[in-house]
Amino acid sequence: MSEITQSETNKFREAFLANPTQRVGQRSVWKNGINNSAQNQSTFVENTPTFSIDLNTGKVANQKKSGRCWMFAALNTMRHKLSSDFNLANFELSQNYTFFWDKYEKANYFYENILATADLDRTSREVAFLLQTPQQDGGQWDMMVSIFDKYGIVPKSAMPETASSLDSTQLNEYLNKLLRKHAYILRTLVADHATASEIETKRQDLLQEVYNVLAMALGIPPETFDFEYRDENNNFLQETDLTPQSFFKKYIDIDFNDYISVINAPTADKPFMHTYSVDMLGNVVNGKPVQYLNLEMADLKDLALKQLQAGESVWFGSDVGQSSIRDKGIMALDAYDVNELFDVDFDTTKAQRLDYGESMMTHAMVLTGVDLVNDQPTKWKVENSWGDKVGTNGFFVMSDAWMDEFTYQIVVRKDLLTDAQKAALETEPIKLAPWDPMGALA
Repeated sequence: MSEITQSETNKFREAFLANPTQRVGQRSVWKNGINNSAQNQSTFVENTPTFSIDLNTGKVANQKKSGRCWMFAALNTMRHKLSSDFNLANFELSQNYTFFWDKYEKANYFYENILATADLDRTSREVAFLLQTPQQDGGQWDMMVSIFDKYGIVPKSAMPETASSLDSTQLNEYLNKLLRKHAYILRTLVADHATASEIETKRQDLLQEVYNVLAMALGIPPETFDFEYRDENNNFLQETDLTPQSFFKKYIDIDFNDYISVINAPTADKPFMHTYSVDMLGNVVNGKPVQYLNLEMADLKDLALKQLQAGESVWFGSDVGQSSIRDKGIMALDAYDVNELFDVDFDTTKAQRLDYGESMMTHAMVLTGVDLVNDQPTKWKVENSWGDKVGTNGFFVMSDAWMDEFTYQIVVRKDLLTDAQKAALETEPIKLAPWDPMGALA
């Protein structure tokens, strides 16, 4: 091992002080901070919020202090269709309803994984991974489909938000505290050679506790409800005694088997034109498995463009915090020139960032537009779920170059795939480790 010597430090200090550009930068960073000092003003000129293809999607929603972006994004794509089909303005589906069932199902999925790994030592990587975060707000598109398929959807009026859905910090704290205790109970039963019947009885007792916590914090999901609304022409419509499933069938009626998750993971361990799944990733036991088709970035963008041109928005996942000006709603590679500010090369490739833990999918949003120049995309319109106080009334601009580097997943209709891509979709999925970056939850 190499120890830092005082002479080395003295050399570094003298080199810094001898550089007038670094001293100027130092004064700016002291006063303004790193990002404000490195912010590139030309980014605002190059990423104006105007687009040649611009879908009308209404006002943005607000996930508040929760990690439900993937859920909001999925429900927003449903809302766009419903609002268009039934001429509704500023309508929202209940994010709290799907939130309840997702957490309920995640608890049971956690139990199944704990039981499946009960023969492993508690300090094994698999068990440690499960206990680190027994459940969280985030998720994947296929996990949302599992909730839709099993529980349907309701309008926001049928199950509105609560304090714990608007800020899920305390709910997650206590729910994970409870689930870690439940893990101890289940692993102890297995170690004591309890029968399958005894373990199942205890599992149901534990799940009752989870249900009680969720019912207290989020409310009890409705089994039936009435739906009243006025359309944009002020016509009043009323539906009574709907179920979440009948509401979905009448007002959404989407076959999710027609859609596929496409990823761009340019790492050596994930060849393109192949499918992948992630071990221990899911929410509903026996629900839709999480599965991806890995494609080149040019192919991913081509599919997203085709779906927008067909008039349908696109669910997508990215690393939103990278090179992003949140208040202005701009995601662009040149948003901050930190290389020039520090005279240090921070740049890495997309594959390097994935392999070395610098980047992964952290946030899901919706593509609702794109600007084409000579038939090539230059920037994309993004519907976020952070309310209308950021960006342009809540909408963001994503440069095409930023999309290349920090977008990892989209959901598109299968019929948009080429014949070769459809054939690749039929390959047997390669199962990735639970901690693989492609298992990150938005």
